[in-house]
Amino acid sequence: MTRFLIATCLPLSLLVAAAALGGGWSWAAFLWMTLGVALMDRLLPPNWHNGDPEADFTAGAWLSLLLALAHLGLVVLALVWVCGAGTLNTPGVSGWAVLPTLLAFANWFGQVTHPNAHELIHRPARPLRRLGRLLYATMLFGHHASAHPKVHHVWVATPEDPNTARRGEGFWHYFPRAWVGSFRAGLAAERRDLKRAGRSVWRNPYLGDIAVAVGILAAALLLGGLRGLALWIALCLLAQGQILLSDYVQHYGLERTRRADGRYEPVAMRHSWNAPQAASQAMMLNAPRHSDHHLHAGRLYPGLQLDRSMPILPRGLPVMATLALWPRGWRRVMDPRLAEWRRTAGNSGTPMPTA
Repeated sequence: MTRFLIATCLPLSLLVAAAALGGGWSWAAFLWMTLGVALMDRLLPPNWHNGDPEADFTAGAWLSLLLALAHLGLVVLALVWVCGAGTLNTPGVSGWAVLPTLLAFANWFGQVTHPNAHELIHRPARPLRRLGRLLYATMLFGHHASAHPKVHHVWVATPEDPNTARRGEGFWHYFPRAWVGSFRAGLAAERRDLKRAGRSVWRNPYLGDIAVAVGILAAALLLGGLRGLALWIALCLLAQGQILLSDYVQHYGLERTRRADGRYEPVAMRHSWNAPQAASQAMMLNAPRHSDHHLHAGRLYPGLQLDRSMPILPRGLPVMATLALWPRGWRRVMDPRLAEWRRTAGNSGTPMPTA
């Protein structure tokens, strides 16, 4: 557990130092979560070690709770220090210093909070699932807590899943399609479940997401005016981009076969891309061990397994997400790898719509 603690809390401490000391600490936090982690991934040996998935992961559960509380603290810090800078007699960041600050916060939200919130929405305890949903709602992305378990996990690697990237589809085409598609699909799933349970439409969790979003946007507006509002929206868009980059990279072009009876084959390890790089695994709470998560959605992150027979990315997940921002370069690297994987795996899947 030590590696998870260090990898997640080191950038957190840099963000807190940035707020307390100013100067170049925001750049330090941003550069560590990008270049620093990428360098560590190259220097450290790949992590293929698998722990006992049935072991006691109480410490991992406590770290998850700690990171959730830390995110809520960072939300308050960002609202006051970034969005409210120079207003209401509050100190904060201004000028060009806003750029590294937004990037640093967005990277922590997207690469630490997102994997942690993802963990929480899969927990059996309702309070933990609600806490995970709250974390997403603060990033104006609360619908992910519905769409991910109720749509993505059911339809992953099929045309029915908005968050599965099609072969040849660039990220900038994928982003709005996945955002809108997952919002609608998650809403439809919640309405269906409420109807089946005979519950009021006012129990829809989307209403809570909207309430949290409105509250945070109102706080940003109150603290920083239109500038503060724009900065919070920008911060959330950057974080959302990283969340969808993870989905894009981890499922790009992988497809489930439709059987003769019209149903799709069960989800298997070959339907997610994985990465063994040690540093980014630790910072992202084993999110790059994605195949095992889809096979065992309730398994706590320290127990996720990794095998060389799974689809493996050529670099760590953050590096591949960065490459995905350049669609031509992404296709140049991944399309041959995808074709080779499909050939050697002996499964061409059901052709999905081309981008």
